[in-house]
Amino acid sequence: MKVFVTGASGFIGSAVVKDLLAAGHEVTGLARSDESAGAIIESGARVLKGSLEDLDILRQGASQADGIIHTAFVYGFHQFAKANEIDKAAIEAMGEALVGTNKSIVIASGMLGASKTNGFVTEADAFPAFPRSSEAAVMAVAEKGVNASVVRLSPSVHDKGDRGFIPFMIAQALKHGASAYVGDGSNRWPAVHRLDAARLFRLAVEKGAKGVRYNAVGDESIRIREIAELIGEKLNLQVKSLLEDEVAAHFEWLSMFVGLDSPATSHKTQEQLGWKPTHIGLLDDMKENYF
Repeated sequence: MKVFVTGASGFIGSAVVKDLLAAGHEVTGLARSDESAGAIIESGARVLKGSLEDLDILRQGASQADGIIHTAFVYGFHQFAKANEIDKAAIEAMGEALVGTNKSIVIASGMLGASKTNGFVTEADAFPAFPRSSEAAVMAVAEKGVNASVVRLSPSVHDKGDRGFIPFMIAQALKHGASAYVGDGSNRWPAVHRLDAARLFRLAVEKGAKGVRYNAVGDESIRIREIAELIGEKLNLQVKSLLEDEVAAHFEWLSMFVGLDSPATSHKTQEQLGWKPTHIGLLDDMKENYF
């Protein structure tokens, strides 16, 4: 199977490429820089030069492949609205190239803030189109008959080299001399190991169904206070609760997410794709690799 991967040199995308190649697929990765191109070539994949704003290049990559995995996103919360529009246009462009074919496209999205069923985010629970519209864009593509699905990533996709939410929480604890949580810290996040997530993307592009949501969840429910306490323990820092008017000063851009309660399950994902998370959990990974 020829697979076109965006974000192929990134933290998640590079693991996806490695998993695809190990399974015998032929991979072409989108690269916006010579550095990214070099990393993709070194992994054993081919390169298509361009960025998420090069819609003709995206259409080319999609049309020449049997399947597409879209993991790229222009991160930077100071320009999130613009990044979201770029992402939406990229999904639409690649989706257009697949209309009338049996080719599959799998899009990465998140799950923090999604609705819940019996206290957990399940595959049946929709993610709102705001602030990130990736999932809604996927569903619109699927409505045109394209075999489009979404892999919803846990807020922590963890492994060595993580530059996401958890490393930022650690950095803010060092900056402020205290590891913090919001309120009583009972709000919960799911987590997934990067290599488990990579395998899920591969399975989804191989045999995913049209218009389906897949939840990349290993740890279903970790209280934010547990994360903060582990950070405090490892850094020998005070652990404290923040009042509502203190959250923004401590967590900056993360303040809009750190208080969300989004425990999640992946039961249907595991059943439908035969996927099962097997790697180390977040707290143990933090103990071994984050300090």
